[in-house]
Amino acid sequence: MQWQDVLADKSLQDLPYKIELNEKGLIEMSPASFFHSLLQGRLATLLGNQLDGEVFTELAVQTKKGVRVPDVAWGSKEYVQKHIKDIYALSAPELCVEIISPSNTQKEMLDKVMLFLEAGAKEVWLITEDGQVTYYNHQGQSAKTNFNADLKGLVENFN
Repeated sequence: MQWQDVLADKSLQDLPYKIELNEKGLIEMSPASFFHSLLQGRLATLLGNQLDGEVFTELAVQTKKGVRVPDVAWGSKEYVQKHIKDIYALSAPELCVEIISPSNTQKEMLDKVMLFLEAGAKEVWLITEDGQVTYYNHQGQSAKTNFNADLKGLVENFN
C-alpha cells in the first residue's frame, strides 16, 4: 500500500487512530488517549506562538522504513515551500516530536528518533505524559534543545 492509497480509502478517514505505513506498506495504527491529544494541542500552540514557521500535527513523513507520523512537528518557511505540494512530506521537518504513550516501548521510540533524524530532522523530542522532555540530534541525546522554545505550561493545571 502507498500513502496515497491510505488517503483515498474512505474507511480509514474517521478512525480515532494515528495511521502509519511500515517499510512493507502495511498499515500500523495506534490509538490516542484524550490526554495525549490534549498534550498535542498544547504543544502545537506553544510552538506556534514561539517559533517562526509552521506547526504540523500528524504530518505524514517518508522515512526509510515507510511513512511515519510525528505527533507534532515544526518546519521553517523554506521547508513548507519545498513540500507544499507533496501528498506526504518527502523529508522530515526540522523538529519532530513524539508524545510517549504508556503502550510505547523505548525501542519503538528510539527507532522513530533515528528515522526522523535520517529523514532530515535537526532535532527529535520525546515527551512523557508528565512533561519530561528528552532531546535528540545528530550527535545523539542532548541536554537541551537548539530551538528557542519554552515548554512551560505544557502539563500545568492537570489534576
